[in-house]
Amino acid sequence: MSLRRSKLNITLSVLTSVRDGLDKPTRIMYASNQSWKPTQRILASLVGQGLLREILVSGSGRPRVRYEITEKGLNVLDYFSGAEALLDVENFISSD
Repeated sequence: MSLRRSKLNITLSVLTSVRDGLDKPTRIMYASNQSWKPTQRILASLVGQGLLREILVSGSGRPRVRYEITEKGLNVLDYFSGAEALLDVENFISSD
């Protein structure tokens, strides 16, 4: 039985996906292992907090939305990866 992911883990997964080059909402959804509605809510929240930037790309047809991580978003990822390294979370969880 696996543990449920926290909102923080899911949010960091979305930020990591965008940092690693995924910019389309559907690709971000697949990478973070989420369904569509929660992914939309998380992306809107991250844009509202200034961690992601929404980019409208026009082409043939209607404009498409792409996402780009901001400097603030990169700082958040650095902060939490540093905290995770300090706490050694993997060993803490597996010792239960």
